[in-house]
Amino acid sequence: MIKADVLIANKSWKKYIRNPIGYIDRKLNKINKKTNLFKNNNCNFTLLLAGDAEVKKLNIKFRKKNKTTDILSFPFYEKNLLNKLLMKENKIYLGDIIINLAKIKIMKKAENFNVAFDKIWIHGLAHLLGHRHKSNIDFSIMKKLENKLLKSTR
Repeated sequence: MIKADVLIANKSWKKYIRNPIGYIDRKLNKINKKTNLFKNNNCNFTLLLAGDAEVKKLNIKFRKKNKTTDILSFPFYEKNLLNKLLMKENKIYLGDIIINLAKIKIMKKAENFNVAFDKIWIHGLAHLLGHRHKSNIDFSIMKKLENKLLKSTR
């Protein structure tokens, strides 16, 4: 089973998703019911819903990049170690995801806000699970997982 601790750093999020905590809980419950990814483990992650200013500060502090971005993901484990832990441990903390409301609002011009939001937090979750997109092969594998998770939330 996977769960998230949702923190709201920017109250403007509630203009777009009235109850972000309940929203993520419902989506994760669907993932838990429709996939076997977290069947044998209790996995947890933190999701921080922030704005441009908060994301820029964190990007400077942790990535040394003086700019804002749509999402920051901080996996607690590398993929190989996480895979070993998933075989042995019952409780696993996956890491942290920070999402920038300003960037989601820009993305939503092409699609519904909730769809854009789901795509981005699931992308962050894929990073917490050890996936990267540095090569075309890695990107393809990561995209398949994201599509599977996204489909399961519907």
